[in-house]
Amino acid sequence: MKLKDLLVSLEYTCSDGVDVPITDLVYDSRKISPGCVFVCLRGSSADGHAFAAQAAEKGAAAIVAEEPVEADAPVVMVKDTRYALAVMSAAYFGHPAQRMKTIGVTGTKGKTTTCYMIRSILESAGLKTGIIGTIGAVIGDRVTPTENTTPESYEVQCFMKTMADEGCRCVVMEASSIGLKAHRTSGFTFDIGLFTNFSPDHIGGNEHASLAEYMECKSRLFRQCRLGVVNIDDENCEGVLKGHTCPLETYGFSKDAALRAENEKLISRAGYLGVSFDLKGQLDFPVKVDIPGKFSVYNALAAIAVCRHFPVTEQNILDGLNSVKVKGRVEPVPVPGHYTLLIDYAHNAVSMENILETLREYHPHRLICMFGAGGNRAKSRRYEMGEVSGRLSDLSVVTADNSRFEDVMDIIADIKIGLAKTDGKYVVIPDRREAIRYCIENAQDGDIIVLAGKGHEDYQEIRGVKRHFDEREVVADILKELGKA
Repeated sequence: MKLKDLLVSLEYTCSDGVDVPITDLVYDSRKISPGCVFVCLRGSSADGHAFAAQAAEKGAAAIVAEEPVEADAPVVMVKDTRYALAVMSAAYFGHPAQRMKTIGVTGTKGKTTTCYMIRSILESAGLKTGIIGTIGAVIGDRVTPTENTTPESYEVQCFMKTMADEGCRCVVMEASSIGLKAHRTSGFTFDIGLFTNFSPDHIGGNEHASLAEYMECKSRLFRQCRLGVVNIDDENCEGVLKGHTCPLETYGFSKDAALRAENEKLISRAGYLGVSFDLKGQLDFPVKVDIPGKFSVYNALAAIAVCRHFPVTEQNILDGLNSVKVKGRVEPVPVPGHYTLLIDYAHNAVSMENILETLREYHPHRLICMFGAGGNRAKSRRYEMGEVSGRLSDLSVVTADNSRFEDVMDIIADIKIGLAKTDGKYVVIPDRREAIRYCIENAQDGDIIVLAGKGHEDYQEIRGVKRHFDEREVVADILKELGKA
């Protein structure tokens, strides 16, 4: 492969010829190898342009930059190196998106669960489907961890090539606002773009400068897909769709939705929470989902609205929704008592309020929320999480999450500021394992207990060190220690 082959769809200038053989495409200066093309990306802590000369010294065949650099190698100048990386990656891996149907899912909440629902339905119809998202890149039973909800464009294209090579006919991908902003999903056109919902999140720090920017980044998906499927009930739907270039279909509870839900009913018994509803409009049949709450209806509607564009039957849809399992998303954990224990990824005020309000609708004897907050993140998140749990839980069990480089007790002190705004009861148990033990030992019949924050994660990051910590294993160990396994 030659450099010119990667530049076909880009506007560029080059200091030398582009008829240069290349061996790899690299954006991490630590991975530079002889014959590679080094793409200079600006990061939050480092700027790849500073490593251009070093890349040339290590044998890079060319440098791609968006500002002048001094390097003893051909320098390709482009307007945006992140966009260039996406386009070049697609070419480098042979445009794998053209070999599959591609589905992009954006929204503040529900992306992961909806992706898994889509995959479950499609695979029930015999359509092998890969996932790229928060939990990782998923092919069959194999999960490859990813650092971001939407990985860098090079990894996205690499994963898609692997999926296509292994017989996947579809890929469903979480298109985060940061991913869209950084062009991680550029270089191809999604067959279907899906919008779940929009609420304030990811504002400040290295994320989005404002709510308006956050919304604008979400909207980019609908200028990069052939069909948009959107939640008509969301009050921000119009803003997210501003400037869309694709035809649109709608879902929701609204009578104006093309695909809508009616007659929603909650299903509850010890150890099990679910929901049922009737599909109306484009499809007409009853549906049951083994995940609780109204948000599960929305997620299921979204998945069905997408999957109806594929060769799936009513039974495929029902089977897919009844068999879907999403690690760390309202995930039930087997316990011997007459109470319900759930693991959920709720790690900010928005997601916590969503899950707790949902579980309140099931009228538990007590709703207990065990949670902490991430270190080296905005303090406002901690205040807000404390206030939400204090307001909606019967008991908050405050503990550690990923404290990173902060002291756990400092984080807990911030959470308590939010709790103090409510009259909610709480206990502080800094050791997360002991906090889980406390929840199990003190569980009463009819309780719903949520272990919030970790979800699918199988580690804790403390003092900058990641230690293995899988809450499913912890629960099983504690039950064994208590003689209840």
